[in-house]
Amino acid sequence: MIRVQIQSDAQESALDIIRSAITAEASRLELGLKMTERHIRAFEERYSVTSETFLRDFASEDLADGDREYVCWAGELKLRERIAAQLKTLEGIQYAA
Repeated sequence: MIRVQIQSDAQESALDIIRSAITAEASRLELGLKMTERHIRAFEERYSVTSETFLRDFASEDLADGDREYVCWAGELKLRERIAAQLKTLEGIQYAA
């Protein structure tokens, strides 16, 4: 849990602004996560394997576009992990004014 305490002369408006900014960032992250999921699904469908199998068993030589495609798929998986962690952090914020 993350607890954010805000002290301001205009406490209510400051809290509303910060809450709104965090909500907007969470929405942006959710959109990014959906896009990343679509990219990952496209790779999984193209090669008829799960991403877990890809990470465990595949090398760049196993993919049609070699290194480029391997790096893209692995990168999307890392990106998904990072976005999900950031989103979880934002969702755990509690506000105290």
